[in-house]
Amino acid sequence: MTSLESKAKAFLALHRPGDPAVLPTVWDAWSAKVAVDAGFAALTVGSHPVADSIGRADGEGMTFAESLTRVRQITEAVEVPVSVDIESGYGLEPAQLIEGLLEAGAVGLNIEDTVHSEGKRLRAPQEHADLVHGLRQFADAAGVHVVVNARTDMFLRQDGDEADRVDRAIERLRLAAAAGADVLFPAGAQADADVRRLTGELPLPISMVGLPDKSDKAVLADQGVARISFGPYLQRALTAEIERLLARWK
Repeated sequence: MTSLESKAKAFLALHRPGDPAVLPTVWDAWSAKVAVDAGFAALTVGSHPVADSIGRADGEGMTFAESLTRVRQITEAVEVPVSVDIESGYGLEPAQLIEGLLEAGAVGLNIEDTVHSEGKRLRAPQEHADLVHGLRQFADAAGVHVVVNARTDMFLRQDGDEADRVDRAIERLRLAAAAGADVLFPAGAQADADVRRLTGELPLPISMVGLPDKSDKAVLADQGVARISFGPYLQRALTAEIERLLARWK
């Protein structure tokens, strides 16, 4: 576990508010090698692009085992730290999730609060924090400080009244922080004032998604963001370019 632990420590050190790490979101060994060859120091594996690449639906349409097959191929192809989007946990116990990730060579994870296997309900704030705590406990027991990125989908889902949504997200993410998260991910937050409140009031580094062909790293840095990944949008941008190239040959 020594190598994994050193990778986990290096990965966590990349999260600097105002000087964000850009972690390209990849889906196979090829895309991972392209990103590393372009000079990036760590990668994220996105559930949506991985699912698309194997003919499954996002939202746990693939199994954890199917995801790990791709993760192993990626970690065998590159030496940099790799973090994995494990959706809402595939209905598995924290010990199973941590064991699978470490066996596959990953040193980080995203865990979201939408429970896909239960009608896409939103976990209660403490329920999600308890899951984060379980993941932290089992990672610590394994001797690797797996970097836990606790995600809330409140903004994506437009959950409840907009007037107090940021307040509720902050309350939820503070619980996750206290439970052992390393990074907090308010997925879908876009308004400048909202992002600045989140980075200013939350106690841990904040992760945000950037559009690889549209977003500006300097803007996100100025907002205090510490981590930028691409979700499904790098794959989508490549899809558009592939479609453009293929259209020439029709």
